[in-house]
Amino acid sequence: MKTKLNFMALSLLVMGVLCSGNVLAQHADKMKTVMVGGAPMYPTKNIVENAVNSKDHTTLVAAVKAAGLVETLSSKGPFTVLAPTNEAFNLLPKGTVDNLLKPENKKMLTQILTYHVLAGNFNAATILKTVKEKGGKAHMVTVEGGMLTFWMKGKDLYIRDAKGKDAKVTIADVQQSNGVIHVIDHVLMP
Repeated sequence: MKTKLNFMALSLLVMGVLCSGNVLAQHADKMKTVMVGGAPMYPTKNIVENAVNSKDHTTLVAAVKAAGLVETLSSKGPFTVLAPTNEAFNLLPKGTVDNLLKPENKKMLTQILTYHVLAGNFNAATILKTVKEKGGKAHMVTVEGGMLTFWMKGKDLYIRDAKGKDAKVTIADVQQSNGVIHVIDHVLMP
């Protein structure tokens, strides 16, 4: 009888390991590595660890460093980061980025950057579901405290800032260990 119980316990243990392996494999499928700016964005790394490797986000990384937000965006989170590309920063009036990177403008830079961050992990499916539930537009509060409006235009997800300017999500759902990044084509302004 004791041998039979040991065999059953061992069988249950093996079944549990096999099932958990299957769940982990399914989870890994959902957490795929995405290429951004010519670099792989590993879902096992945090937002900062991945962003520093993207050649399309060197301006954003420099701004995050200048604002002193590296430690925050490396923390547990979760965060949803709307990440403007270098091209998005280049669309700002000439001299804007250089001016924002000056130490005396750290407060303004921090406000702009935290306006690109949502507290929580909001993948595109979650945002789209909220857009549909809210009749076509969803409003979300940023870490900075301002409001962003999300909506769909055809198959594309757009974001409107407080100034009425729009940004398009060009790469969605770049999973990170502490959240998700959505690459956008314009800088959002509070």
